Amino acid sequence: MSLIAILTEALNFFRNHIRQLAALTLPLLLIQVAIQLWLGNEMLTADPENPQFGASHAAVMMLLLLVFSVLIAALTLFLELRSQGHELSSGQILKASLPFVPPLLLAGVFSGLAILAPVMIFAAFGPLWLIGLVVSLYLFARLAYVNFMVVVERLTPLEAIKKSFSFSAGSIAFKTIAVLMLYVPLSLFAGVFTQLATQVGFPLQLMVETLFAFLGLFVNIALFRLYMVNRQPAEADK
Repeated sequence: MSLIAILTEALNFFRNHIRQLAALTLPLLLIQVAIQLWLGNEMLTADPENPQFGASHAAVMMLLLLVFSVLIAALTLFLELRSQGHELSSGQILKASLPFVPPLLLAGVFSGLAILAPVMIFAAFGPLWLIGLVVSLYLFARLAYVNFMVVVERLTPLEAIKKSFSFSAGSIAFKTIAVLMLYVPLSLFAGVFTQLATQVGFPLQLMVETLFAFLGLFVNIALFRLYMVNRQPAEADK
């Protein structure tokens, strides 16, 4: 299936299920964005010569990772159930997604370290950081399916990382990169509107950033569609 066809189907799915997606994800996104804004404000107000980050900041960071893992687990489970023709309430999906949170959290930490490692290593060599950034972006594309492997395939974190890397080989990697590039214009628009909202006040800024975070879920839906299209032949052979 062509990339245009995949994006079209993802857009139709997003549009047709926008109410349930909003009911399922907006509360979690609101909490996630609020935490991110608080952490960002703490970094801006910290003394650059002697920054003080204590246990409270570490606890908030862990809470952020936990909320994000619940969000991804619930969204992925919703996509899987709808692809199978099942209909569950948002509460039922959230409850069913909780067992996937620990493995998703571990998989996120492991894959995140793998993605950040190249840019951090190459940053030690000055201008070569750009090479590290390219490698990190490529690894990001190859590991973009880890969440699906954990929730849909029921794999362990390490197995999910290995399976995502093997699954995204060849042309799938380039299609994945193309889908992930949708974050660029979305981030640019979000930056412009966030700047305008900041001048009004925190509540509007929170709502604007939450809205764009919700729109960003379209990328996850497109990746899931790309994943489903390319795993169906393998399932048919079973």
